[in-house]
Amino acid sequence: MDLLQNYADEKEDELDKPENQNDQNPDSAALESSPPHILPSKSAAPQVDDTTLALTVAQARQTQSRPIDPSQHVVAYNPTYEQLWAPIYGPAHPYAKDGIAQGMRNHKLGFVEDASIDSFVFDEQYNTFYKYGYAADPAGSNYIGDLDALEKNNAISVYNIRQNEQKKRKLERKQEAEGGDGMAVDVDPAEVNNPATDSWLMKNRKSPWAGKKEGVQTELTEEQKKYAEEYAKKKEDKGNAGGEKGEHVEDKSTFHGKEEKDYQGRSWVAPPKDAKAANDHCYIPKRLVHTWSGHTKGVSAIRFFPKYGHLILSAGMDTKVKIWDVFNSGKCMRTYMGHSKAVRDISFCNDGTKFLTASYDKNIKYWDTETGQVIRTFSTGKIPYVVKLNPDDDKQNILLAGMSDKKIVQWDMNTKEITQEYDQHLGAVNTITFVDNNRRFVTSSDDKSLRVWEFGIPVVIKYISEPHMHSMPSISLHPNTNWLAAQSLDNQILIYSTRERFQLNKKKRFAGHIVAGYACQVNFSPDGRFVMSGDGEGKCWFWDWKSCKVFRTLKCHEGVCIGCEWHPLEQSKVATCGWDGLIKYWD
Repeated sequence: MDLLQNYADEKEDELDKPENQNDQNPDSAALESSPPHILPSKSAAPQVDDTTLALTVAQARQTQSRPIDPSQHVVAYNPTYEQLWAPIYGPAHPYAKDGIAQGMRNHKLGFVEDASIDSFVFDEQYNTFYKYGYAADPAGSNYIGDLDALEKNNAISVYNIRQNEQKKRKLERKQEAEGGDGMAVDVDPAEVNNPATDSWLMKNRKSPWAGKKEGVQTELTEEQKKYAEEYAKKKEDKGNAGGEKGEHVEDKSTFHGKEEKDYQGRSWVAPPKDAKAANDHCYIPKRLVHTWSGHTKGVSAIRFFPKYGHLILSAGMDTKVKIWDVFNSGKCMRTYMGHSKAVRDISFCNDGTKFLTASYDKNIKYWDTETGQVIRTFSTGKIPYVVKLNPDDDKQNILLAGMSDKKIVQWDMNTKEITQEYDQHLGAVNTITFVDNNRRFVTSSDDKSLRVWEFGIPVVIKYISEPHMHSMPSISLHPNTNWLAAQSLDNQILIYSTRERFQLNKKKRFAGHIVAGYACQVNFSPDGRFVMSGDGEGKCWFWDWKSCKVFRTLKCHEGVCIGCEWHPLEQSKVATCGWDGLIKYWD
């Protein structure tokens, strides 16, 4: 312990020693009191102006703290949640801390709503102000404007007529009815003679049509009569063109054959007695057999004579309908001229002795095939896009037509009266197809939907419309009557069932052709083994019904191949028509 104590004492003495030395040495004290000589320090780094850097940092901090401008397309930093959801501000404003968007601000303190005033009250005060010079202030219960006039008129408005004024007007009406001069008894004569007063206006008021001419003209001059006749004629022509009826053209027909009856007295329309199906198996045609040319413009539709196919009917855009011989001479037999515009659709009756034509001149005509006479003409003033007769033999007098005004119109051709209108579509009606033993029919339209109707009842029993559906300008019934083939404008043929639910068969879809924009006809072979269709490039496509694969493609026409028909008896023969004005027969 003594050793430790001695060691501690020695340490304390050593610590105190320098102070004692400094106190004893005067030179060291003098050195401490004199200022130190320090050399200026020099930096090897170059001089940097950090003002720009400070401004950049400040601007970045300001940018990160303010809301994002919605008009900028690029954000150069990661904004916070608060910045993303902050309200849109304009220039900085001392009061803009209430969170109201700049577009909603119409005052520096926020958004001030207009006074809510009924339109009738506004009109009343507006007209009162312009008549009397005062009006009620919408902000309060006082009035603004001419207060003297306000006192004088007892604060009435233009709609609050004084009691004596009402009596005065009643008297005036009574005197006018009795043939008086329209002045009340208590009216001051000075007011009546002063044009600035209401009394003068009441006395001298006249109808805007009164007093144009002193004498009433009884007879028209020659010039006026001529003008009236011309105007009446012009109006009548205009009414015929675009009004109730379609355009009227004289009906003509020309027979081009050798003779209308043969040596046995049979008509040229009569089918050959030996015409019957060779076999039940259909084959795809390979080569061109015959070409019929006679239309000066495109051919829009072709139809074989029902059951026999010994004649083929064609509708042309040159306003003419022609019927051609198929079995013998292959020439045009008769031309039917009765339309003034392109013919859109044609349809035979069941026995082929008569047919219908629908044209862009707004007329539907019912022709006799043999004589070429028009039996009936129908028109609603709208363009018919499709015409169909009821396929039942006992209802061959009932005509259905799909019109451009979204309606399907049903006529009784015997009485020429409209018996029913089916009005549910939202676009022009394109097709009418009878199904279910002709008890129902399916229609397609430009509204991209299919609708199923009970015949004679104008209520849709099934409405088919999907977002992916396109317009279907052509529909054909399969020979077994269980399926419908619909030409869809997205370049495919869709198959629908004709059973109760009319479902889309998703397993059967025929594609490969280009029909977008064209109402190319789709059809079946008589045995139902093949599906065929024209396309926009002049080709005729054949698909196998079971496998849905393309079987063959024929280049048929220059331009659009719009129609194709399979011969009802000769199973390997097909007729096609196109916008090049030709009808071609393939075997």
